[in-house]
Amino acid sequence: MENGSHSPPTRRTLSSSSESQSKKRGGWRAIKYILGNESFEKLASISLVSNITVYLRTKYNLSGIFLVNTVMIWSGSTNLSSIAGAIVSDVYLGRFLTLLFGTIFTLLGMGAVTITAGIPELRPPPCIEGEYLKCIEPEKWQLAFLFTGLGLVALGAGGIRPCNIAFGADQFDTKTEKGRTQLESFFNWWYFSFTIALIIALTGVIYVQTNISWMIGYAIPTGCLAVSITIFLVGTHTYIYKTPQGTVFVDMAKVMVAAYRKRNIDLNSGDGIGFYDGSSEAKPESSKTIKVNRFKYLDKAAVITDPSEVDARNMPKNGWKLCSVQQVENLKCLFGIAPVWVSGVGCFVVMDQQSTFGILQSIQMNRMLGKSFVIPPAWMGISSMIALSIWIFIYEQIYVKKFKKILKKKDLRMTMQQRITTGIIMSILCMVVAGIVEKERKELALRYDKLDSPLHVTALLPQFILSGLTEAFAAVAIMEFFTVQMPETMRSVAGSIFFLSLSIASYLSSLLVNVIHYVTNGRGDMPWLGGNDLDKNKLEYYYFFVASLGVLNLLYFTCFGSKFVLCGNGVKDTAGEGPEGDSGVRRAGVFLSYELEDLERKSSSNTT
Repeated sequence: MENGSHSPPTRRTLSSSSESQSKKRGGWRAIKYILGNESFEKLASISLVSNITVYLRTKYNLSGIFLVNTVMIWSGSTNLSSIAGAIVSDVYLGRFLTLLFGTIFTLLGMGAVTITAGIPELRPPPCIEGEYLKCIEPEKWQLAFLFTGLGLVALGAGGIRPCNIAFGADQFDTKTEKGRTQLESFFNWWYFSFTIALIIALTGVIYVQTNISWMIGYAIPTGCLAVSITIFLVGTHTYIYKTPQGTVFVDMAKVMVAAYRKRNIDLNSGDGIGFYDGSSEAKPESSKTIKVNRFKYLDKAAVITDPSEVDARNMPKNGWKLCSVQQVENLKCLFGIAPVWVSGVGCFVVMDQQSTFGILQSIQMNRMLGKSFVIPPAWMGISSMIALSIWIFIYEQIYVKKFKKILKKKDLRMTMQQRITTGIIMSILCMVVAGIVEKERKELALRYDKLDSPLHVTALLPQFILSGLTEAFAAVAIMEFFTVQMPETMRSVAGSIFFLSLSIASYLSSLLVNVIHYVTNGRGDMPWLGGNDLDKNKLEYYYFFVASLGVLNLLYFTCFGSKFVLCGNGVKDTAGEGPEGDSGVRRAGVFLSYELEDLERKSSSNTT
């Protein structure tokens, strides 16, 4: 059928030709519903994620360690579920149903969190402020109810993130010039709606949550999600639905299983070993991968040990015993990015600290602006996004364009290696500055014997700005590296690897916090971390320790990881081409910027 569409679950069988009906589907007629759905969904999800640390600290009395563990593990699980959602979408349900179920799960989770904000019995009583904080810990059943809601949100994110932009791209026929033009316009409108939702969530909704009412502040995004689902379902008769085509992750699993089954094969025996090069069908040149002499153990998966392993059509009878050279090289390519991936995880660990400990610092600082306005703690995160956006504008519009004319050089863009190195340095500076500021914050609080330090919250701006610059340099460059290192048929994997990086970073942050707490607690001295009051901790020591890990990351990348940026299967350092030109303003924005550029190619290749 035209555009690769097939009958949706609710489509009626009509006597008119299916081709005529297909022409009525897709295009801007469908996109208006998809954009409406996306705008409300993004407003809801950002409103929850951006302020969850403050909610858990002020309404659930969670101590430093438990709070950070909760946020980190939930964040890691949310990113990890995106990979599972992509597999479910590509293999079983398709994008429409995966996106619909994901939104419904998110609505149920948001509803549960809203109920916790509205019913005091679902939360512990407020802390008593005196010479020190007296806080009653929440009951286990109260935490169980809350965590059920957050778990549903994480599950829903797994269905939404991998499918939201892709389902919109499915509505255009990228084989035609008109379709490609419409797709580019869709990307612009999608990102516009995303930015508007981001601004509203990070300003208006967060202000309502922090300064007016948590129940109203969570009821607003929950209502937005309900509207989102309604709009999405109203447009079902206009969508193009594509059949699941399978996922490359299954191919990777097949290669590892097949290589293990044939582990006893000696590739150096010289007995005329034959490799299976795939079906006899011609493949586009852009989809082919050059065979490389690394990770040779995996080559065993493509060795033909018996002619009966392939059928009359030259296809493997069992894909878990015999794989093509193409499948093997694709997995090798994935392993080849691992050294740079490690450095990326190190940078993301630093960025995670600001969303937890950075917010906790702001809670115990002077947040007054004027005589009556109180700055919401979560607003500090806006400075990171502003710094990222300003740098991108300066780099693209002033440094690259203006200085190129002044210096009369063809290209002034920083290389990928330079950007990653700069990002790692920014991450180190971020932690050093955070440690210095925390030391000053705590000293003033103890000097004046106050829970909230007299130091104004704007003192945190440098560390949040440096966190944003870490993202602008390292995160964007690493996402670009993942994209250009992969063959065209695997570029969708780059987004999944990026989400996996965020997930691993969150889990590592949680592990690091627990190890530090275990080592420094109960030795008669003030512990580095733990408790409800930062004034009774040595958070600055923790920041300096993370900075030392950043120094190790810099040495690792300089001496080892950077060599993999400059090498690979003919991969060229694009020196700044790609996502950096987009106006991404947060970690999710980095991935979305990548998707906007690459999705046209993926959409075209998926259209059958």
